[in-house]
Amino acid sequence: MLFLTCLHCGLRSVEEFRYAEIPTVPETMTDPQAIDLDRGFFRTNREGEVTERWFHEFGCRRWITVRRDTRSDSILK
Repeated sequence: MLFLTCLHCGLRSVEEFRYAEIPTVPETMTDPQAIDLDRGFFRTNREGEVTERWFHEFGCRRWITVRRDTRSDSILK
């Protein structure tokens, strides 16, 4: 099971949080409707170290930023 450390609540199960990807749009994309579609529906799902945002929905209701390695599903410092 994956645990995240909330700055306000301490170590908590990932089930208390809601994931939110930090959107990155390719520079070659210029059409505003295509940008909105890409940002809303396509996830990058990169392999390796990523920076993620998690909302503590069932706790303090604040956002935290987490560095995670998607290959091992481990939290990085």
